[in-house]
This record gives sequence, C-alpha cells and structure tokens, in this order.
Amino acid sequence: QVQLVESGGGAVQAGGSLRLSCVLSGRTFSSYTMGWFRQAPGKEREFVAAIWWSGSLAAYLDSVKGRFTISRDNAKNTVYLQMNTLKPEDTAVYYCAADYGLGRKDTATQYAHWGQGTQVTVSS
Repeated sequence: QVQLVESGGGAVQAGGSLRLSCVLSGRTFSSYTMGWFRQAPGKEREFVAAIWWSGSLAAYLDSVKGRFTISRDNAKNTVYLQMNTLKPEDTAVYYCAADYGLGRKDTATQYAHWGQGTQVTVSS
C-alpha cells in the first residue's frame, strides 16, 4: 500500500522560501508520477506541479512558474517542492500526490494516493 508523508511546511514572510518534501513508501517510487496540490480555505484543491517518473518532464500552475521547482530523488523515494519568492496568496495546505505510470497528470482526479497535507502560511 502506498503511503505519502509530507514535511517542510511552516510560516514565512512574503518573499521567503520553503522546501516541501514528500516520501513515498510501499511501492517502487520510480514508477510513479508525483504531484503537489494545494487547498486554501474556502477554495477547491488546485494543481501546483507534477513531475514524471524519470524526472525529465514537469508541469506547473502558471502562477508559480519561475518561483516553484519540483524535483525528485528516486534513490530516496522523495519528491521536493522548492518554493521561492512566496506570496500571501500561496497560503494553503499543500498535498503530495502519487499515481502509477506515465502521462500528464494535472488534475486531482488523476491521482490515486495522497498525503495528509502540510500547512504553508505566508504573511505580508
């Protein structure tokens, strides 16, 4: 059974940085497309970034392009989300997601496995 555990959330001021980590256990990590989503209070969960199993392709929400970087270390079964130049509108619970196989996956319904979420709060 796939388990995902996120870490790295916290509170920062606008312009600051955070790095989120997510460890996958229970299956072969390298076979999974990994994604990050976020959900702010009163809003729907939205796609933030995804990275293909090989790490060669990635996709981003337009509003985070150039500020966030997704990466993976298959040897450590870990996916990262480096978040720079954070803005108050980035405040949300961030979720790690995993789905087996290839293909572009940028909607929540495409992911079968989810972590518990980690809070990111950006103050102005």
